[in-house]
Amino acid sequence: MIDRIKWQGHGSFVIEGAPFIQIAPWRVVKRDSSPDVILIGHDHYDHCSPADVAKIRGEQTMIIGNESVARIIRGTIVLREWQSISLERASITAVPAYSAGDRRHPRDAGGLGFVISLDFFDLYYVGDSGIVPEMAHLRPDILILPIDGYGRLSLEEALRLVEMLEPRWAIPYNWGGVGEEATQLDAQSFKSQVRGATEVVLLPIT
Repeated sequence: MIDRIKWQGHGSFVIEGAPFIQIAPWRVVKRDSSPDVILIGHDHYDHCSPADVAKIRGEQTMIIGNESVARIIRGTIVLREWQSISLERASITAVPAYSAGDRRHPRDAGGLGFVISLDFFDLYYVGDSGIVPEMAHLRPDILILPIDGYGRLSLEEALRLVEMLEPRWAIPYNWGGVGEEATQLDAQSFKSQVRGATEVVLLPIT
């Protein structure tokens, strides 16, 4: 499964296969085929980019997001917290994503992360979130998480979340770029500090 996950920079990912899943497309390059589903957890420009959605969207592409995304991108199917939807062999569940006490990602904004159950693996894409009580209910095989802070998991919080959820693999994002992103050294530090059976995978941008 790990080799089917491609990082496109910042918080954007592709999961290849059937269904073909795109998460939070931003500054992405159009591929030969359109995704079957696009997951967008909240309305910030670096996750909810109408121009990128229009670039990659096909006639049959399903857009899944929260209510704020639906106000921006036509045809969005709204999932509320803990609601699930099935598509081919995948089940997608919306998980609360917020940062308590941080105005950039308040609880009442309704931000979402996603648990994708596919081919006997559970992948948890955290989205823009700090550590929240709802995460304690999850036991993903693959944890895809930010490490940069700025209303999202900081490096220290990311390490705590890995310890709490004990995934088989952890894939960090929001690093190696410019501006608010964590540095490559931060990503290496995250990898070196993770303990236990979890393997940290630092994906190249493709």
